[in-house]
Amino acid sequence: MEQDILQTHAIAVLVEHKPGVLYEVANLFRRRGFNIESITVGKTEHKEQARMTITVNGDEYTVEQIIKQLNKLINVIKVSILEPGNMVSRELVLIKIHTADSKARSDLIQYTNIFRGRVIDVAPDSMIIEVTGDSEKVDAFIELSRSFGIKEIARTGATALNRGGKVIRE
Repeated sequence: MEQDILQTHAIAVLVEHKPGVLYEVANLFRRRGFNIESITVGKTEHKEQARMTITVNGDEYTVEQIIKQLNKLINVIKVSILEPGNMVSRELVLIKIHTADSKARSDLIQYTNIFRGRVIDVAPDSMIIEVTGDSEKVDAFIELSRSFGIKEIARTGATALNRGGKVIRE
């Protein structure tokens, strides 16, 4: 019997924008033993609704179970799987990097420009850089930064939309 391959899946969840909904969703994952790789939440074009983008690693069966369980929650309006080839996904990272001297600072600014990032803050011994892009781009910048010495990282996780005219609505 062929074993299912674990893949990263992005799930869009339209929910009521009120207190406790994020807790309900996270608690569902906890109870069922599913791990959330990343989750982003924000208001939508309708002030009474919020959109969650949840990324999970799992096989098709696991993702199917997650979707079924999410649809049972009272405050969930709509659940949709985002197809990898038909979505736009972005992450943001803020990364504080050690800059030992002016050469390190200059090199880091060049790398930041190559990655189309931005210098957000400069201190005598460090810089904060912002990079936005797909997870591979963010991972690549983090790896490149390790040689300078990473002091701190804050990363959002993926947020995504379907390409074209397809939208998630009630």
